[in-house]
Amino acid sequence: MKAERETGDGEPVEFLILEDSRFDAELLVEALRIAQPGALTRVVGTEADFVEALEAGPPALILSDYELPGFTGAQALEIAQRLVPDVPFIFVSGVIGEDNAVELLKRGATDYVSKGRLARLPSVLERALQESHDRRVRQAAQRSLQEANATFARAEHRRLALIELGDRIRDLDDPGDIAFAASELLGREMQVDRAGYGIVDIAVETIAIERDWCAPGVASLAGLLHFRDYGSYIDDLRRGVTVAFPDSYEDPRTRDNAAALEAITARAAVNMPLTEKGGLVGLLYLNHGVARPWLDGELAFMREVGERVRTAIARREAQADLKALADSLERQVAERTRERDRTWALSQDLLGVANASGFFESVNPAWESALGWTREEVRTQPFRNFLHPDDLAATEAELQRLSDGSRTLGFENRWRTKAGDYRWLSWTAVPDEGLLYTVARDVTEQKEGAAELEAAREQLRQSQKLEAVGQLTGGLAHDFNNLLAAISGSLELMHRRGLEGRWADIERYVGVAQGAAKRAAALTHRLLAFSRRQTLAPKLVDVNRLVAGMEDLVRRTMGPQIELEAVAAVGLWKVLADPSQLESALLNLCINARDAMPEGGKLTIETGNRWVDARTARTRDLAPGQYVSLCVSDNGVGMAPEVAARAFDPFFTTKPIGMGTGLGLSMIYGFAKQSGGQVRIYSEVGKGTMVCIYLPRNMVDEETADEAVVAAATPRAEQGDTVLVVDDEPALRMLIVEAMQDLGYATLEAGDGAEALKLLQSDLRIDLLLSDVGLPGGMNGRQVADAARLVRPDLKVLFITGYAENAVLSHGHLAPGMHVMTKPFEMDVLARRVKELT
Repeated sequence: MKAERETGDGEPVEFLILEDSRFDAELLVEALRIAQPGALTRVVGTEADFVEALEAGPPALILSDYELPGFTGAQALEIAQRLVPDVPFIFVSGVIGEDNAVELLKRGATDYVSKGRLARLPSVLERALQESHDRRVRQAAQRSLQEANATFARAEHRRLALIELGDRIRDLDDPGDIAFAASELLGREMQVDRAGYGIVDIAVETIAIERDWCAPGVASLAGLLHFRDYGSYIDDLRRGVTVAFPDSYEDPRTRDNAAALEAITARAAVNMPLTEKGGLVGLLYLNHGVARPWLDGELAFMREVGERVRTAIARREAQADLKALADSLERQVAERTRERDRTWALSQDLLGVANASGFFESVNPAWESALGWTREEVRTQPFRNFLHPDDLAATEAELQRLSDGSRTLGFENRWRTKAGDYRWLSWTAVPDEGLLYTVARDVTEQKEGAAELEAAREQLRQSQKLEAVGQLTGGLAHDFNNLLAAISGSLELMHRRGLEGRWADIERYVGVAQGAAKRAAALTHRLLAFSRRQTLAPKLVDVNRLVAGMEDLVRRTMGPQIELEAVAAVGLWKVLADPSQLESALLNLCINARDAMPEGGKLTIETGNRWVDARTARTRDLAPGQYVSLCVSDNGVGMAPEVAARAFDPFFTTKPIGMGTGLGLSMIYGFAKQSGGQVRIYSEVGKGTMVCIYLPRNMVDEETADEAVVAAATPRAEQGDTVLVVDDEPALRMLIVEAMQDLGYATLEAGDGAEALKLLQSDLRIDLLLSDVGLPGGMNGRQVADAARLVRPDLKVLFITGYAENAVLSHGHLAPGMHVMTKPFEMDVLARRVKELT
């Protein structure tokens, strides 16, 4: 083993040479240099120098001569064994005999080397150093083992102490007794002057000590102590930190109050906080009158004791609380049982418990008072025997739901009374462990009252309908009387001026009559739109393009005081609607918005795609699906809820007399509903109004729609074509025939469907069927056209219709080659339309 290995840290070791011969000493030094490079050597020649060298510090190895002046090697061996017993001792001598060498080895020498055989020295040194190293390792291991045994013994002793503590506190109920048992164990085990447990009031920073364990001659601290009287360590205890100080005079938390602590025999102390739910509730403490260290093992043992104390006290307190709760619950159960029995007996509801076999196992007295059957009669018959025959199927279905684990709430059926009549019962039932717990209430009077209330409501609805009809007919009578007065007055004056020969005024009266007739037609169109009976000409409409095309018109109509903003949605879907009606509706909404902003404001027209789910559809009276919204909003005066609720009523208006007919929104509402959509009003007084028209998205692609339009648009016919006029009104039929003849058409006429069908089935040339829709004789105009198409597939058809036949025309959705005009119409307009089709 090299010398560096002996130090363990790389430092060179020192060899001590005891030799009085300088020459021999130099030989040994040289031999050591070769055998142990880097090793230090010290040479001494006297006993005094030898002792001094050993007292300065143990060398790694001693090399000694046997014979020395006034001093022997044997004596040097004794000195070395006394001062440095673990250092190897090797004799290097030329005169030592075999017997002396053996004797010296017996006394403790490590080895000997003859001066004449120094070649052995390296191996002797190596063996001696290795044995020294091994000896030190064994000694260190022995010390570690001894310490481990001591630690284990202490741990075992403390484990047994904890077992003893557990045995002692197992039968203790009082928290104070538990705390004292732990304190006594800690005090004796830790050999301190005092050990105890106290309840901490963190708000006032005090500890209440009931009693503590004290060594003989040490006073108890039982009572109330204030933490601040003994230092500032309460701040650490608040945070749950254990406070341990070996000497109160040296700890900064207690230095200023050290005298007070020493006065209560607490110069050294441990204060271990016990917490519950994150809060400080108790304190386990150790006190000692003199300074002493607190080892980690001691603190760990104290912590274990503290945890057991806290757990034991918490368990006893919980047991006490549980016992108190159990006593309270027992009293409550007894009281609730009495209350339940009283409720069972006194309840007017029919209470019962039924089994899976269809029998009631128990019922309360209310059954007898409600149905006349005794409780015994109810229990001994299957409850299905009491049911009204018409209610058996529904009751069986509800019983099946109960058997599946569902609950019943508000199920109603009829039960037969002992007198033979039936009473309505409303049931609440809950299944539990194979039984049905039921509550039934007699609702016969409520049902009868509800029926009477519904009858009263129906009468009210009828009266409201009559009121609405009265309002409608009153408005119609007023407006049509004015228009008829203008028409009849013009005709009368035309007759007079004709008799008088004053022909110059005739044209003016004709204009007045025609104007009144046009206003009457517009009024009927509005009424038809409200009733959703107008005739529509639906086309594929790009609403963004329609709004853009009307923007200039709307801007001029609004005037300079109103700011107009159009917000067009990107990727807006197409709709199938009558574009002229949609334009009219948009303009009407803009005019209403303008009138709501007399001082000016902002009007916004906005389009958008809308997905309407089932929940939203219910609130907006729409079918779920995809819609295009056209919204007109203003920041005008707004409407109160009661006004908004009546906004769609015919002839209802908030505008001054002469400024509104009350049919604008009604017309928009009818148009939207007839187009498969809806109209909604959102308004708030003082903030403005928004009206939104919702139209269903058209799912047919644009190319297909265009093809349909092209297919319906056939080329014009040559002059001389034949028109069949079918109308049951002779005067109107005569006017139409004459107008057609004036255009050079050959005409045929019929007064009903049967007569027209005979002509259509003949060989006569007919290029256009011009027919009223409502015809007498059991065949309407649409049926005539459909029958004619069977024999004349390419026949052009132009329907003329009033208000009631729109359903016959499939609500405006006509086959290619079929067209419609709405009465009344001007003859010139009819003539132009016929020319377009022939």
